[in-house]
Amino acid sequence: MKAMIIEAFGESTVFKLKEIETLDLLPHQVRIKVKATSVNPIDIKVRSGAVPGVSPSFPAILHGDVAGVIEEVGEAVQSFQIGDEVYGCAGGFKGLQGALAEYMIADYRLLAHKPRNITMEEAAAIPLVGITAWESLFTKGGLKKGDNILIHGGAGGVGHIAIQLAKWAGAIVSTTVSTIEKQVIVKKIGADHIINYRDVSVKEYIDKYTDGKGYPLIFDTVGGRNLDQSFEAAALNGSVLTIAARSTHDLTPLHSKGLSLHVTFMLLKMLNEDSRIEHGDILRNITKIVEENKLKPLLDKKTFSFEEISKAHEYLESGKAVGKVVLVNKW
Repeated sequence: MKAMIIEAFGESTVFKLKEIETLDLLPHQVRIKVKATSVNPIDIKVRSGAVPGVSPSFPAILHGDVAGVIEEVGEAVQSFQIGDEVYGCAGGFKGLQGALAEYMIADYRLLAHKPRNITMEEAAAIPLVGITAWESLFTKGGLKKGDNILIHGGAGGVGHIAIQLAKWAGAIVSTTVSTIEKQVIVKKIGADHIINYRDVSVKEYIDKYTDGKGYPLIFDTVGGRNLDQSFEAAALNGSVLTIAARSTHDLTPLHSKGLSLHVTFMLLKMLNEDSRIEHGDILRNITKIVEENKLKPLLDKKTFSFEEISKAHEYLESGKAVGKVVLVNKW
């Protein structure tokens, strides 16, 4: 089969088109005819060598997100059959083949049936960000109807899914954005209060939207200095959820406010075979929400072929993308 592989870490130009052998299935695996994948920041980190602990061995096929059609099932697989349309975040990391190939071998426990009312391209944009948002909001945050939550980076890949999931759950959602274009996006997907963080201070928006008490629940998808601002914006005994904690911070605000800090790193359950079924379960829940028209991924206007993977990585790294960057398999 054809595949875009890397044989060393490096810049976006490191990808090469190769013909490689297809492997036999293990009992718990399926073979997917890949239709589409998407680019996530973690894919760029893997390619560049920034996260060697979760990176596959060389030669490596990258990218976790996949949407496609099952062409073969292992003998232990009962929940899928040949011809099923599926999606998931199922590879591209340590010990797992990625999606940048004609066919992807995947553990069936990491997959779910694709929502019937969206395209393959839209389905490929959901898994990693959808699972990340779900684990943060519900598994770690215990989000429920009526909760008042602040979501940082609401127009981002994880952020725009988190807004829609929070609204589906019945929460009151504030979100931060940086441009008028992104204000339009988050308003359209249901945000109740929109904060342009370049125009207002943390004190100003917590005074306006929480009567100065702060938010009991904050989901920070940005990290860095923004995590410190999340501590500032949190209410007494509140919880801060984050997906970006590879940084150093003064934890004094956590102590003085009695805050809880919860970190989500969704790859952990992919890499731990005993936990993989949890990701499949989350995606089955997301499928229902998508089919209820309560969640829709935002795709950037540009799409790429698999052979244009270098350009796709460059585009995401440029910061110009608005929405998920998707690649379509034309092989």
